[in-house]
Amino acid sequence: MKFDTAYSLSLDDKLSIYEVRELNFDETVDFDSDQDSFLCPNDACRAAFDTGNALSTFNAKNVNYLRTPHFKNKTTTRHIDGCRYASTHKTATGESDDDREENFPSEWVLTRRQYPRKPALTGVDASVPQDPAKVPSNRTTTSHGTNDSSPDKTSVFAHPVECFVSNIDDKDKLKRMPLKIGEHTATYWTFFKKIEYLQDNKGLIYWGKIKEIKDYTSSFRIDFEKKVWLNKKPYSVNVYLSKKLIENYRKRKAFLEQIKAAVDSERALYCFFYGVTPELKQVPSKKNPEQTFGVFSANIENLDHLIIREAPGVQ
Repeated sequence: MKFDTAYSLSLDDKLSIYEVRELNFDETVDFDSDQDSFLCPNDACRAAFDTGNALSTFNAKNVNYLRTPHFKNKTTTRHIDGCRYASTHKTATGESDDDREENFPSEWVLTRRQYPRKPALTGVDASVPQDPAKVPSNRTTTSHGTNDSSPDKTSVFAHPVECFVSNIDDKDKLKRMPLKIGEHTATYWTFFKKIEYLQDNKGLIYWGKIKEIKDYTSSFRIDFEKKVWLNKKPYSVNVYLSKKLIENYRKRKAFLEQIKAAVDSERALYCFFYGVTPELKQVPSKKNPEQTFGVFSANIENLDHLIIREAPGVQ
């Protein structure tokens, strides 16, 4: 059985698998999921066993992934009777339980969550908790409540994107599931807008198939395959990623690894972004700088709010 949330022993808190991925790639924090222990998110179940009763992670450290990241039981993981994380059955439709994200956050929080570590224990080996049977402290977080259910909120863009992509064949579900971003609430289907329809509304998550990624060594431009029609004329669409933006990014190494691989990739890749809306601009022609041509373009302002990935089925 796969699930989205687990208790992190090193952070003394419940984390989603997407938050674990964020921490693994964040160069400003000291975190390695391989060195942590993840336990059952059910407080009562976790309290019944010692800290060796751990879970494993799937796609927690892969920069690019095709199957949904998750926590899962090891063959040795035990649960109390009645714990909903004890099930090992496959989905009712017979699909692999790696194929779909079922934990839809109802809110995407634009402010990044902080992860304070629990205080070091004086005179005690910090890797051994004083009382492993206790439930986690009632620390207030922006993402999780005190029960074992999946989080209603997330600050990681990859989570709602995975919900959309992995459920793209179930449009009725996407049209039912609510999502709040900032002060606006709509459905997943409404918030995710194809790039060619970006004029319909601002403040949405725009996405589209990538035509080409221009590598300018220290900056990049992502060109989309689809064009925007305005006054019966087609215009190209692109987004620009500046040198300063990339150099100051806390996940710089992982991002450069991903985008450089994408530049040379022959696979169909898609870009999802939020926070800016490409607008029609006049840019000088390379062949004749005195002439200009129109293009819908935007400068990305936050790399946490941009994703490049494969997305089967989202044509």
